[in-house]
Amino acid sequence: LKSTAIKQYYLLNEETRSIRLRISNKDAYLTIKTNKTPIKRNEYEYTIPIQEALTLAADFKDKDHIEKTRYFYDHKDHLWEIDVFHSKNSGLVVAEIELLSEDESFEKPEWIKEEVTNDTRYLNANLVKHPFSEW
Repeated sequence: LKSTAIKQYYLLNEETRSIRLRISNKDAYLTIKTNKTPIKRNEYEYTIPIQEALTLAADFKDKDHIEKTRYFYDHKDHLWEIDVFHSKNSGLVVAEIELLSEDESFEKPEWIKEEVTNDTRYLNANLVKHPFSEW
């Protein structure tokens, strides 16, 4: 499986909106999210130079961050992203699929055990505040 190491810093982390800095390999992104529902949200993502991302990460080093390895898995014409969390969220594995619409049909891989879409504890923005190790 193809994979990438990811560090995520939350520059703003509120219940209905967040600004996230993601650094993965040699790429960096600034993402703005506003929540509509647990399934549907507005998301705007911008690539930023890696050096600027590293500077921002240093500026926010006092904030907790998420560390994970993301694996990519093709299953029945859909790409699944499987996040294996580290550090304070070690032991947690979450699989996610991006759909074109909320009612799009798809087949779950047999290894998916529990549906957690509506459980907000699993949102990365919440895992940074309330890590899996503290549940």
